[in-house]
Amino acid sequence: MQSQPRPKPEKAEKQINYNEVPASIRRRPYYIVLPGLIILIGIMIPFVTAITLSLTNFSFKIPVTKFVFLKNWINLFTNKDFYQALGVTLRYALFATGTQMLLGTCAALLLRKDNWFSRLLKVLFTFPLMVAPAIAVLVWQLMTSNTVGVLEDFLNLFGVYNFPWAASRQTAMFTAVLIDTWVNLPFVILLVLAGIQSLPKSPFEAAQVDGASSWFTFKTLTLPLLKPFMYIALLFRLMAALQEFGIIFALTKGGPGNTLMNLSLTGYLTGFTYQNIGKSMPYLLVLWMIVNISAKFIVKRQRRLTLEAAGKQ
Repeated sequence: MQSQPRPKPEKAEKQINYNEVPASIRRRPYYIVLPGLIILIGIMIPFVTAITLSLTNFSFKIPVTKFVFLKNWINLFTNKDFYQALGVTLRYALFATGTQMLLGTCAALLLRKDNWFSRLLKVLFTFPLMVAPAIAVLVWQLMTSNTVGVLEDFLNLFGVYNFPWAASRQTAMFTAVLIDTWVNLPFVILLVLAGIQSLPKSPFEAAQVDGASSWFTFKTLTLPLLKPFMYIALLFRLMAALQEFGIIFALTKGGPGNTLMNLSLTGYLTGFTYQNIGKSMPYLLVLWMIVNISAKFIVKRQRRLTLEAAGKQ
């Protein structure tokens, strides 16, 4: 009986001697990690500094700084101005973000057809993004002037005279949200429009062959597939609206009274106008917590919607 040939033993994998690897290659992992480490340090130093200052009485008017521990935080949560600023922050973010998401999504759906008119509007919509918020406020203050404003002349045609705009507590929030929407609405339009143009065409072609109505196609295909892109726009706009400072400061500096005194502006005035940095830090840290929690919720929701749209969940 013929004997079977013995299998050749597998060659043992050659062990790599770490000392034989060139130093330039050994340093590559550190080069990859280094930028992230620098960014982390750059973020953590101000954050830790803010927490430390919130536990002190640091002020430009007091030469000696000492720890007061939770005194600033206790004063914060027992101060009615904090709850006023918190309410203004949340209302402003809700009105501004909601208005921009609604109008931006509707405008993007209207501009999804590729023709000369939609291409012209896409170019025009990018202009407000190039204007600084403070400059936008100055332009709108001229437009809403009761003497030379074009918007005042327009309202006069409908029998409305001397509309108060930012000069009244009842209309100051509306005016700030209006300017914010004019500046940032194009961002939402372009982002949602990019999402619409990246949607797969085969489901819509199949729905058209089956005779589905436009509303049914929008409700069952366009909106579910578009939601991940809408959540990205929502994330950016909500974070910016919660931290809004430039438009409000340039418009009324928080007035009339404390109508537009949000957390950002209250923290700034407490720290630099009243020169009490220790008391201002809790305002900004509370704002950071609100932004952080909101961002985590939106990102988690956006990831789940992305998996659902891809059919993986």
